[in-house]
Amino acid sequence: MRIDPDRLWQRLMRLAEIGGRPDGGVDRQALTEGEIAAWRLLIGWAAEVGMEAATDAAGNLFLTLQGRDRALPPLLAGSHIDSQPTGGKFDGAFGVLAALEAATFLAERGVAPARDITIVAWMNEEGSRFAPGMMGSEAFAGVRDLAAIRAARDAEGISAGDALDTLHAAFPELPCRPLGFPVGYYLEPHIEQGPLLEQAGIPIGIVTGIQGKTTWEIVIKGEEGHAGTLDMAMRRDALVAFARMAAAMQAEVGLADPVVKFTIGRVEVRPNAPSVVPSRVLFRIDLRHPDNAALAGFGRRLEALAETYAAPCGVSVTRLGEAPSNDFDAGLRARIAAAAARLGHAVMPILSAAGHDARHMAPLCPAAMIFIPCRGGISHAPQEWAEPAHVAAGAAVLAEVISELA
Repeated sequence: MRIDPDRLWQRLMRLAEIGGRPDGGVDRQALTEGEIAAWRLLIGWAAEVGMEAATDAAGNLFLTLQGRDRALPPLLAGSHIDSQPTGGKFDGAFGVLAALEAATFLAERGVAPARDITIVAWMNEEGSRFAPGMMGSEAFAGVRDLAAIRAARDAEGISAGDALDTLHAAFPELPCRPLGFPVGYYLEPHIEQGPLLEQAGIPIGIVTGIQGKTTWEIVIKGEEGHAGTLDMAMRRDALVAFARMAAAMQAEVGLADPVVKFTIGRVEVRPNAPSVVPSRVLFRIDLRHPDNAALAGFGRRLEALAETYAAPCGVSVTRLGEAPSNDFDAGLRARIAAAAARLGHAVMPILSAAGHDARHMAPLCPAAMIFIPCRGGISHAPQEWAEPAHVAAGAAVLAEVISELA
């Protein structure tokens, strides 16, 4: 294998200590002090073998093993290191550290690749602190304007722009690369975040593509009133309107298709007082489907239901993000299969039900993803787990493909 599996595992466990939770999970959200500390750790590991560190205006981290011809567009590999508030040790982190291990192994043996090998940790993939997620890769790919990203605010009212400025101020020595520089290839290893590989007893998933996703923010505007004196017929109760709306959406969209994924994952009620009629409800919808036409149709139905069930309250519907389904490069998928075969690992094709930064890289260059199993398919939770043997297998396959391409 072109990796050191013990070092990779130890680094995964060390990184998980930053933002570590008492229950074994990880809370290392985007652009926090925890992520700054994680950057320092990654930059230090890369510096040990002479890799260059850099960033860009969107707060992405790049660690580069120099190639012989620096005019060639680099091979980019990695994922993200931010987590959910109750996240696990492997989501995102496995991809970054597996790619770093592949580059480190080459550097230690004095191998100068033909082109740069650049490890990336994308900013705010999770979207848990600032919504929507995948801000770093979206900015890099030109999918979302940087000004709009900087304007986003977290639950404490801190803007992503201010948090980005704090991050960059912590690393004044880092060069700032152009946003969206040319890329030759993109590879992203990741835990599956589903049960299929484990159920099949297969260590390597070759990702065929990512199902489409649309997100909304919906605000229902009612009117405050005294819970003891305001007649029921006179009320403009935003929470009651939300309850009607959510039930209709679940029935007409969430249960309409066995493949659709419909989630209301965030709800804010104001004034959120026990004796006051709620005047405002803000909630966010996550809708996913592998068929783009079906995704669009269900999206239109959600918007119509919001308008229908809001009365007597007002409602505003804002699309936060749209990401259609995509396919990954057939040539890279074949290379992954061949590399796994040489290493003696069984593979299976698999569609990613979760979104990943690779979605935004696929239109820019040949791109692909490598999945490894996770126990019970559990992710975004403290009990998220990947077996050391599977971590090593996924990283070894990645290293084989990187060595070929670079």
